[in-house]
Amino acid sequence: MFTRTLIAASLLATSGLALPTMASAHGAWQRHHPARTHINHRIARQQVRITHEVREGDMSRAEARDLRGDLHDIRKEERSLAQANGNGHLTPAQARDLNHQLNHTSHDIGH
Repeated sequence: MFTRTLIAASLLATSGLALPTMASAHGAWQRHHPARTHINHRIARQQVRITHEVREGDMSRAEARDLRGDLHDIRKEERSLAQANGNGHLTPAQARDLNHQLNHTSHDIGH
């Protein structure tokens, strides 16, 4: 069952890669800039891990809800930063900060 969930999450995460990037008159909006893709794949993998932990009984639904809320906040921040930059990119410092936040969430999920 975990394998099916992992495959489904991977397909969902990578299905967006086939979409063309949106272009505006002022420049290209890079929805799939490498740093953004990396962050979003990490978020997807952590969501699968949370689901697995709940199914195995290693995490309560309340803990899972809190962690999913953290991931949602990180994803919102990622989108907001990329939009604020005007080109859909994340700066190296922004990517580092988001990865740092994801490291904390990953630690909270456990191994």
